[in-house]
Amino acid sequence: MRIHQKKPADEAADESQSQQRQEPVWKILIVDDEPDIIKITKINLKHFVYVGRKLEFIEAESAKEAREKLDIHSDIALALIDVVMETDDAGLRLIDYIRNKLGNKLIRIVIRTGQPGLAPERTIIDKYDVNDYKDKTELTAQKLYTTVRFSIKEFYNIVMLDNTRQALSHIIQVTPHLYNLKLSYLEQYFHWVLTQLIYVFRLGHTGMISTIEGMLATFEGADVNLQATIGDFELDSFNEKRRNEIFEICKKVVLENHHPRGLRAESIVIPLKTSKHILGFVYLECNQVIQNKDLDMVQVLINQCTAGLDNFKLHHDLEKSYDQSIDMLAIVSEFKDQTIAGHIDRIQELTKRLSIALGLNDQEVELYTKASRLHDIGKVGIPDNILCKPARLTPEEFKIIIKHTTFGDKILEKAPNLEIARIVARSHHENWNGSGYPQGLCGTEIPMVARIVSVVDVFDALASPRPYKKPWAIPDIINELESCSIVKFDPIVITTFLRILKNGELGDLIKEYDNYNSFNT
Repeated sequence: MRIHQKKPADEAADESQSQQRQEPVWKILIVDDEPDIIKITKINLKHFVYVGRKLEFIEAESAKEAREKLDIHSDIALALIDVVMETDDAGLRLIDYIRNKLGNKLIRIVIRTGQPGLAPERTIIDKYDVNDYKDKTELTAQKLYTTVRFSIKEFYNIVMLDNTRQALSHIIQVTPHLYNLKLSYLEQYFHWVLTQLIYVFRLGHTGMISTIEGMLATFEGADVNLQATIGDFELDSFNEKRRNEIFEICKKVVLENHHPRGLRAESIVIPLKTSKHILGFVYLECNQVIQNKDLDMVQVLINQCTAGLDNFKLHHDLEKSYDQSIDMLAIVSEFKDQTIAGHIDRIQELTKRLSIALGLNDQEVELYTKASRLHDIGKVGIPDNILCKPARLTPEEFKIIIKHTTFGDKILEKAPNLEIARIVARSHHENWNGSGYPQGLCGTEIPMVARIVSVVDVFDALASPRPYKKPWAIPDIINELESCSIVKFDPIVITTFLRILKNGELGDLIKEYDNYNSFNT
């Protein structure tokens, strides 16, 4: 969405700032050992303008001086080079330096010679990468103008194509990151997106934009949330009232298609828009007016950014729904068995710490930690007189209570997003030697998440009071875990758990057990 408007009364300060900015120019290098030739060239091209940009002249009276100027100015558009200067081929050596040593293929090079016999046109054209060859005697003011205009236009088009290629390449490179958005990195993400937009913006505009500043904001209901800033907008001294005014104007522009009164003429507002929603906007202030056609590359990246944000929002909503489902079912599970208050939260924390200690990646740790909360969901199908019996179970009762694993499997089978929780509910009583239930899985047949929950579930059962027993002391728990480790547990998992237990990494949780046990026994 292009914004173009001007209100002198409202924008006197902005106009003053615009005048102070350095306007973009076309740089021309004039290399000639005759000062008069340089002077006449500058006079004849004094009023030259192309696509709104004037000329900046860079002078050199020798090839040596020209090399020094080229090292300073990497953005020269055109070089008018004499051939015979400090040597008969000084100009030709300079061209070779530009094309081969500097690797500059974009700068347009026009040979101007007063001694064409020393440098025949056909020989020069065939051997050197020059764009035009002129005898000084034929370069009238009009022909000089025509030559410069054609050269600048060619430079402009070549640079535009090259920058478009770079912009597209950059967009392809950064697009995967636009879809790899995590809630904890949201602030950094928005600033990164704004930085990428400005990078592509400059490329897409053929280097004509030297100053860009602005901000990225998103909508949350009726509110506008500032997510990232760049340039003057990120300064603490930036006028808060003015920023809020820009917020309100941009909001009306993108949501209600209002005329953007009150914004600078060089401003652009680009909605972050999907097919169904407007998620926010990018507001940028540039150092010159931008045409709509020049926004194409930026719009491509904006579209990718918006799709990434929409994808994140959908994913985040699904994650919230998943977490809510887990919590709801966990509450049902614990509500059913009032004798194990806090058990689910403790299992969750123990699972998290053991998973981290085992070196699992962040995604696995998060999945396993959440899934562990539903390990006993199947107990909702167990009769209360057995589940809450204040004594050890009979063999017949035990046959009933072990069904909680298959009940849990059945409860969760219709929810694909709870597949990991289903695995935990079904398999957390499987034993390493194959003596567990319900399937009698052995060794690595048991899913890793179930092997982890198996260890922490036994630990919590021993460390907590039950209607039929008192909590065990930590040394006794360690002895018990070590004695049955070969039978019940994955050797690596149990060894890792005992290590973090013995070296005090679970110290804070042990204190919570002590406090809980002293209150409930």
